[in-house]
Amino acid sequence: MMTVLSLIAVVIVGVSGGLAVGGGMVAFLIVLDIVPRLAQITRAFHRVHFFEGAMVTGVLFWTFADFLNWHVALSPLVTVVVGLLVGCFNGMLAGALTEVLNVLPIMAKRLGLGAFIVWLLMAMVLGKVAGSLFEWIVFRA
Repeated sequence: MMTVLSLIAVVIVGVSGGLAVGGGMVAFLIVLDIVPRLAQITRAFHRVHFFEGAMVTGVLFWTFADFLNWHVALSPLVTVVVGLLVGCFNGMLAGALTEVLNVLPIMAKRLGLGAFIVWLLMAMVLGKVAGSLFEWIVFRA
């Protein structure tokens, strides 16, 4: 049984992870102008609200699917195709987020944290390393 202190720690870590992922996704969508570029490529400026709605619906659907442990049995061929598509998406997302990294110096300067940019980056790196080690050691053991 979890103690109150450990429960509070789990909540803090969960909320922090959600904020980090949500912040990255918002940076990806806003800074890189994903929705306007999508509307421009498809020549569907009048349907921008549909694109935004599709993104929100997808996020909500997959959040519920994750929380409720939904499972789908697929054939190996379908799994390979889905895996390739997910890999392409993750690769493009990683490439796009490297562009978003330019947001950190601008944000630090505007918030008056320019002198602490190294500490901000080190906190992000060490948090990622600590989280990965925690997952590998605790959950994989």
